[in-house]
Amino acid sequence: MSANPQWDVSKALAVARLFYLLCGARDACVAPFLTLYLRQLGLAAPWVGVLMGTKHLIASTWAPVCSFLAKNYQKRQLLLTGSLLGSAVAGLLLTLVSPLDKDMVYHYCNSNKSLAVTGVALQMMLPVSTAPNHSARVTSFTRFKQELSSGFPVRLLRNARETILQKEHFTSLSVLPGIYFEKARETIQETAPPPKNEVLEVETSPMKTQRSLISPSNSGIMMRKGDSWNSVFETTGPALPLLHVDSELETPSIKGNLSLAEKTGAQDNSLALSLEGEHWIFLLSMMVVLFWELLSAPLGPATADSLYEYLDFVDATDCYRRLWVWRLLGASIAVSTVPVLVGQLDCFLTEDTPRAVVYFYVYTLLSILALPISFAIPIPNSKRREPSHKAIKTLSLIGSDCFLVLLAVTVFLTGAAVANVENFLFWQMQDKGSSDLSMGLSVTLSLMGEILLHPFKAKMLKNLSSLGTLGLGLGCLSGQLLYYALLWNWWAIFPAQVFGAISNGALWWAVDALVEDLVIPGTERSLSVMLRGLFYGNGASLGSFVGGFVVLHYSLAVLYKTYCVVLSLWLVLFMAIQSKLPQQRKINYSKILAMDTADGSDSEEGAERDWLIKAMRDEYLTGRAENKY
Repeated sequence: MSANPQWDVSKALAVARLFYLLCGARDACVAPFLTLYLRQLGLAAPWVGVLMGTKHLIASTWAPVCSFLAKNYQKRQLLLTGSLLGSAVAGLLLTLVSPLDKDMVYHYCNSNKSLAVTGVALQMMLPVSTAPNHSARVTSFTRFKQELSSGFPVRLLRNARETILQKEHFTSLSVLPGIYFEKARETIQETAPPPKNEVLEVETSPMKTQRSLISPSNSGIMMRKGDSWNSVFETTGPALPLLHVDSELETPSIKGNLSLAEKTGAQDNSLALSLEGEHWIFLLSMMVVLFWELLSAPLGPATADSLYEYLDFVDATDCYRRLWVWRLLGASIAVSTVPVLVGQLDCFLTEDTPRAVVYFYVYTLLSILALPISFAIPIPNSKRREPSHKAIKTLSLIGSDCFLVLLAVTVFLTGAAVANVENFLFWQMQDKGSSDLSMGLSVTLSLMGEILLHPFKAKMLKNLSSLGTLGLGLGCLSGQLLYYALLWNWWAIFPAQVFGAISNGALWWAVDALVEDLVIPGTERSLSVMLRGLFYGNGASLGSFVGGFVVLHYSLAVLYKTYCVVLSLWLVLFMAIQSKLPQQRKINYSKILAMDTADGSDSEEGAERDWLIKAMRDEYLTGRAENKY
């Protein structure tokens, strides 16, 4: 460190604050809305869970290794520059993946304006013109399609039930409100019997809409997959006098003169095409996410290690512990301001580019803005290499202490639960009719609560103790999960987000405090990094893998209730086990330095009895044993 240039500490801290502010805003532009974008691309919950689980796995394993190599080979500045530039480009690659179905993008884009996403079953009668003229019939259906896409105006629903009672003939159209469910049905049945071997077949799946008209070759009427509603209505024979919308049917059905084998074959072909497109989008998204995370994940650990080593060298580690506030501040600003811009745009910027790609554009812009600031970050040029077995020693330290094992399991389960909240909570809010702005505000509320609670950190840890604060954090997290499972409307999410300051902030404050009390000074940071990176990251990875399949086969409410029960049971088990463990008191050197020197004895006999000398001797012997090992 002697060869390092002289740095102004205040200048270094100002650079670090600005860099953390931009990096927090950069990550918040994409991370909360990434699963929503993957949903619009056409990926189901299991595929999204696999993608997010892979992302967490790379961040927890590759990032520490890459940071370690960059430190040992003095390539930290190159790593920071390459990570910012590479992630800025890699984030744009995901915008090149085209959605599986544009109708799905339109549906999610207009979800906050449509009655179809309120979660209430729609039972309404929509009158349709019965003009015999073909052009008039096409005009009528065109107008109906435009009104349908605008969100079912109230004027179309007025006196609907009275109208159906006055009509003898009607056509039934059975749908579910939106395409949020895994299965839906649309069947069209005309008042007059259709010609032999002719049937209009409409299938809807949450991933792809298939429409086809099966008719004899001499009829000249054939509907290809992917045709618009206009072409569907133009090729249907007589006009439909009335449409009945019913939302109580949940299973696909095809009515007509086709045999069972023909119906089954048509369904299998449509399903095969849909699955093939979904698998292709999944593979493309997986490659992009892998490449993106490999480039962006090392940025955080490399920056944190550089700043900590420099501030530790100038004895200013207390300033380092306050830098996290600037990252949260940047995230809280970006997550609530960028959705305002996105909400003012059309559903598609171009033919195949949904408006959600703006999140990735802002991400790239902030990465470029943070690039020149990264050159001003103080990077120590220490020639002393860190032992390669430090991580192994940290793991052995955890394995040798039963309380640290309990703490590691707690962090692991917390990561699994929080990952599923981050992955699918916005899906739930979207199903309830929430906009992107409301989702961003909910995240801002949680982050600002954590910032505002921080001044009371010392008082909370003193009055409740570290163990009591840990139990409070786990209890609040369990309560939040139960609340999410019972969520009845999108605006009801805001009261629960207030407790995010305790379930996230206070929980980690307690973990750090317990680590500082239990381990030998000098190893607490490496242990905290291990808990946050390896255990929390792998818990988030496993939780994402499992959570997607639980959502598919059961529901999101079942997933949240399950984690609520698991965390509650673990909290009881944790408190029961730790009360049986032997109490181990570690040396607190800050208290030693504060002791009055008059208590010491100058005599040899007094020196032998001095507890400080005994403690130093025990630590010296322990260090020799570890070095020998």
